[in-house]
Amino acid sequence: MQNQQSKVHHVGEWASLRNTSPEIAEAIFEVAKFDEKMAEKIWENGSDEVLSLAFEKTDKDSLFWGEQTIERKNV
Repeated sequence: MQNQQSKVHHVGEWASLRNTSPEIAEAIFEVAKFDEKMAEKIWENGSDEVLSLAFEKTDKDSLFWGEQTIERKNV
């Protein structure tokens, strides 16, 4: 079983490979309950729940999800 530090590292690496903000990646994995296949589906399909959760994790006004920039005001 992965410890918390290795989960954080894995999520950071996963985010980097997908050109996605770490806050969005963390939210994706939380919603997917750290199931990587489910996380990949969420990343591909998008999720309003993930966006809300991601913006709760930061005070940034925009985050990126792949090639899309998401503005806080639009969530």
